[in-house]
Amino acid sequence: MMFVDCKLCGVEFDINSPSKKRAGGLSIHCPDCSNESCVRYLGVSSGDGKVPTIGILKFDKQDDRDAYRDAWWVNSGMMVGKSCQLGRNVPTPGVRFKTVLTTGPMNHKGKL
Repeated sequence: MMFVDCKLCGVEFDINSPSKKRAGGLSIHCPDCSNESCVRYLGVSSGDGKVPTIGILKFDKQDDRDAYRDAWWVNSGMMVGKSCQLGRNVPTPGVRFKTVLTTGPMNHKGKL
């Protein structure tokens, strides 16, 4: 825990707290004073080969990012442990996003 005083309002807060990480912004501002207007990129992986491809996606709205991330978590089996996710698949939400970057290893024939 690392407590500092907010430079705007003077309230003491923990810079490593979950609420501060969710709020974003400068580390010298408390979660209430943080004003981060941009939506963070979302990194997802796909299992379309022996080694997964990683994609970086850009969303216009935070709600669209959260909806896509939640659907991806369910469909990819994230956080289900050793149980299977196949019976719980949900449709991918119809949200708008832009693919910023796609990286992937080459297969054994030298192709992507």
